[in-house]
Amino acid sequence: MRIKYPLLLLVVLLLYTGCKEEALPKPKAMLRLDYPNSEYKVIDTKYFQFKKNVLSNYEQKNNKALTLDYPKLKGSLFITYKAVDNNIDKLLIDAQRLSIEHSAKADGILPYPFVNEDDKVYGMFFEVIGDAASQAQFYVTDSTKHFVAGSLYFYTKPNYDSIYPAASYLQDDIRKIMESIRWKE
Repeated sequence: MRIKYPLLLLVVLLLYTGCKEEALPKPKAMLRLDYPNSEYKVIDTKYFQFKKNVLSNYEQKNNKALTLDYPKLKGSLFITYKAVDNNIDKLLIDAQRLSIEHSAKADGILPYPFVNEDDKVYGMFFEVIGDAASQAQFYVTDSTKHFVAGSLYFYTKPNYDSIYPAASYLQDDIRKIMESIRWKE
């Protein structure tokens, strides 16, 4: 009889530990961020006009500098205007150098040329991939009188994976700004 009790105890112990639910790893989840559909309104400055997202707050610093602040996305787009006065080469080099300076922290910078011959707006959009300070930059010009440049910054330490949805949303806004710029004479 002594053998039966340890054997019975072993069977009960095996049944007890073997009847638990199987532990399965949880599937990877992605954070779902929904941003409102973009609505735009026209903004007039002294030198040009453009369409801005109504989600942004517009602040005119002076005749040549303005900020579009996106408090819900914790980011800002800084835009500056410069007159072209036989210095187009310098303006283009400065705008492109600013993008290249971010390449130290960036995993890549993708340039996208922009041409609107009807309204004489030519430029470049730079998408910055990685943990750089600025996630997008652009410039547009008519090559003879006007030059506008802009940079997108977030209020946080750059972490590309975390800010990617907001950066993507704001990059679409930047493209809309580039498409809608009209020069004033």
